[in-house]
Amino acid sequence: MSDYCDLGALEGFTCGQASDPEGKTGVTVLRFDAGAVAAVDVRGAAPGTRETDLLKPENLIDKVHAIVLSGGSVWGLDAMSGVVGVLEDNNVGFDTGIVKVPIVTGAVLFDLGVGSARARPDVLMGRKAAEAATGRHIQTGAVGAGCGATLGKIYGREYASPSGLGAHCILLPDGFCLAAIVAVNPYGEVFARDGQLLGASTAPMSLREEKNYNAAGDFPGTNTTIGAVITNATLTKSEALKVAQMAHDGLARAIRPAHTLYDGDTLFAAGTGTQGSMNVNRLGMLAADAVEAAIHNGVASRHAQT
Repeated sequence: MSDYCDLGALEGFTCGQASDPEGKTGVTVLRFDAGAVAAVDVRGAAPGTRETDLLKPENLIDKVHAIVLSGGSVWGLDAMSGVVGVLEDNNVGFDTGIVKVPIVTGAVLFDLGVGSARARPDVLMGRKAAEAATGRHIQTGAVGAGCGATLGKIYGREYASPSGLGAHCILLPDGFCLAAIVAVNPYGEVFARDGQLLGASTAPMSLREEKNYNAAGDFPGTNTTIGAVITNATLTKSEALKVAQMAHDGLARAIRPAHTLYDGDTLFAAGTGTQGSMNVNRLGMLAADAVEAAIHNGVASRHAQT
């Protein structure tokens, strides 16, 4: 199975990644040097994010220049400063008349329980990932923000299984394109549409039969599925928000349970505007399909590498 996804049909952005395979953490950067209208929807109760208030429809800034997905929990937020530095070096940002300010938003996931808890994305790793964002051919699996991702901690973290970063692209005959990139690190397990377990906890059947979900109750905030939906359609911030909201339907279809107190599930939506407007309901439904498929791809790609 291939562990790459070609997003070449989706103009207006580039993607780059940096990974620490020994420490099991990393960064995935989605660059929009010309800017992209974006929004975010947070459904989990334990998120870690940067600059998400800027994305609210009522606020001034209407375009971002990068969305960053990172491991490392709160320390992973440092990587986003490295992305800011690269964008500044490239004269990319919101023009204040004094200096161009790169608008960089993003989210982090908790991967400190695998590899080394001292291995965390920093400014240099953020710079490396941003500098690597020269195309739209994205590697999936145990890379970038998915390098240390795990799933199935619902019965206890000792029963977690490896997960990863997934991507899925939908190209329509009318020229519209939509892609989802998701780092899959949930408290729950991953299911196919027919109910088949694609990414399961290794817990014994006795725990499953008892539905013993209390085993994970002592480590809140250590799970999070984070991702972004990108389209070439032209969006307003309110429309991007609705797309991000509807995209969570795909997360909930693929991951059970989702949006718990122990997750920080966060999805961004961004429109590069290289195509015209598109029916938002249609776009939101496609976004949910793309997120669901990207989650499946993240699990499958990780398994293909192990």
